Amino acid sequence: MTERLGRHFLQIPGPSPVPERVRRAMEKPVIDHRSEEFGRLGSAVLEACKAVFQTTGPVVIYPSSGTGAWEAAMTNVLSPGDRVLMSRFGQFSHLWVDMAERLGFEVDLIDCEWGTGVPLDLYAERLKADKAHRIKAVFCTQNETATGVTSDVAGCRAALDAANHPALLFVDGVSSIGSIDFRQEEWGVDCAVSGSQKGFMLPAGLGFLSVSKKALVASRTATHRRCFFSFEDMIRANDAGYFPYTPATQLLRGLRASLDLIAEEGLETIFARHHRLAEGVRKAVDAWGLKLCSKAPKWHSDTVSAILVPDGIDSGDVVKRAYGAYQTSLGGGLNKVMGKVFRIGHLGWLNEVMVLASLSAAEMALLDCGVRLAPGSGVAAAIEHFRRTADVPVAKAA
Repeated sequence: MTERLGRHFLQIPGPSPVPERVRRAMEKPVIDHRSEEFGRLGSAVLEACKAVFQTTGPVVIYPSSGTGAWEAAMTNVLSPGDRVLMSRFGQFSHLWVDMAERLGFEVDLIDCEWGTGVPLDLYAERLKADKAHRIKAVFCTQNETATGVTSDVAGCRAALDAANHPALLFVDGVSSIGSIDFRQEEWGVDCAVSGSQKGFMLPAGLGFLSVSKKALVASRTATHRRCFFSFEDMIRANDAGYFPYTPATQLLRGLRASLDLIAEEGLETIFARHHRLAEGVRKAVDAWGLKLCSKAPKWHSDTVSAILVPDGIDSGDVVKRAYGAYQTSLGGGLNKVMGKVFRIGHLGWLNEVMVLASLSAAEMALLDCGVRLAPGSGVAAAIEHFRRTADVPVAKAA
């Protein structure tokens, strides 16, 4: 096979591009994971993770994907048969529901239209009606990666507080934490889950679980069986910077570098950058005459845009064309929106020109697949947005 010229553009909603500084950190020689050097590394990354989650409680790091951290959150804090309040409005909220059912929890499920998010009004009704407090946990997918929808975590906490309900609050922040505003302690989140391949700018392989004091107390009486995902074992070993079994040493080296990058840029700046880049994509979609899967601006995600294709067009063909002809990976539609949407990821280590490259590839692929749009329209709209909102003033002609 002849090697193609130039670089391949990875614009799926995760794994996201890995910064060179992070990649170089992972290329260092492997160290003894029982050595003092590793203990210092472990302590440093575990402490630095707290700032990203905006918590003072422990952040546990598993050698897994975010799915492993999902399982850890449920099995450490809940007991078989516990009732949990969940909503389903995309592939990843669906998978969380599926896991809860398979682990033996009683799921009080609210099915929502795909393209919307957590139904705060219905959550409030269910919680107020639950006078016996049978609901032990409320689940919120902050960012539904399949549909490009962001939900209101603070609103979930407000619904719990308004009902004076003691249930725990679980948040799936796999494609949001480190990219979209998330405040664990301020919003009263008890278990927050994320993964290394999104805003943390690493390859897949690390699952994060940030735990509140309330969740730690609940874990002491929870009766679900756990072993590999026991956060009691992890926290005990983490106190000295170590892990109860062989950790993903090189990924932790990379994590040290990515956490440094996050700290240097600052969370508020990162959130603003993601919003600005996402707005550029949304301007392009409008210029193409297309629509987002997200039903309203309040749901718009700043890490991924799921874009509806016109009737008669298969979005899978758009994704294949972008990959085969223009060396760009776009995300395909999943489950109910398969063939109906393609997705552009805009999170992590990303700037304006990288976004413009992905929009160019998407625009060419759409044209090639028969979508009627003015060539250059989407890219031009994004360019105008980026120029108008640039931090550096544009020089004016004399």
